[in-house]
Amino acid sequence: MKNLITNEFVKIFSRAGTYVMVGMIVILVMGMAGLAKYEEYDNPPKENPQWKTELQKQLVNDRAALDDFGMTNANLRAFYEREIAIKEYRLKKDMAPPVGTHVWSFVNNSQNFISFVGLFTIVIAAGIVSSEFSWGTVKLLLIRPISRPKILLSKYLTVLLFGLGLLALLFVFSFLAGLILFGFSDSPSPHLVFSDGHVYERSMGLQLIAEYLLSSIDVLMVATMAFMISAVFRNSSLAIGISLFLLLTGGTLTMLLAGKFEWAKYFLFANTDLTVYLDGTPLISGMTLGFSITMLVIYFTLFQFFAFWVFSKRDVAA
Repeated sequence: MKNLITNEFVKIFSRAGTYVMVGMIVILVMGMAGLAKYEEYDNPPKENPQWKTELQKQLVNDRAALDDFGMTNANLRAFYEREIAIKEYRLKKDMAPPVGTHVWSFVNNSQNFISFVGLFTIVIAAGIVSSEFSWGTVKLLLIRPISRPKILLSKYLTVLLFGLGLLALLFVFSFLAGLILFGFSDSPSPHLVFSDGHVYERSMGLQLIAEYLLSSIDVLMVATMAFMISAVFRNSSLAIGISLFLLLTGGTLTMLLAGKFEWAKYFLFANTDLTVYLDGTPLISGMTLGFSITMLVIYFTLFQFFAFWVFSKRDVAA
């Protein structure tokens, strides 16, 4: 298996496009770091002595919004309940909102680029099987004394390792860039978590590590879906198109449905973002971490079943 995975990585990194993907992650982080540093230099951050007054005004607006919209929209109700609880906690503990950019806030902002990690992983997943058919190399691959499921498994593990590698690159490089340009905060502020109606303090570093790890689930599921489509239909364009469409719109469409229909919680994209359970604001009231994990396991099993079943039964000469 190790040799098969190594062989797949050799194929992936023999393409110039792979280095473009890696380079884009680096360039995006560097670009955002440069802009943030320039903005900080142009407008140095200052402590706001009136932060309590401003926070109290925001609380009044949030409570009014909760009364106006919270009763008809579960998503907005959860959002405003969290905002109100955290702001009240800050006032009670005399904890001013963080000012300026530091290494952890920069790493947090870099999460915006996780969608690019998902996109690049989809591209690899969509082509890793279908390209063997389009190039005609699948026959050379299958004449080896290795079972088809083992060959497909090696390709899937390669996709996962590639996606996790990009995610790790994003985290590590954004941490280094943030550390070099901004350093640690002089007065570190904990991350405030709203869960079960209460606010808790959590280390910002541990929070971000957990968020990046949980974000890998989203990348994993979308890549698995693209891999399944590639194996079943032997068409990388179809796999990229469908997976990319769902990656960009699946969450938004699910959120719109979740505001009106409880059955939307059974959709894949209602469960891929496990980071919501860190702050206690799931998409639909009543959803739990156990429920989301169960749904993800069901979808994962279905994707893998179709991919391995079709690949094992397919007539290569067809």
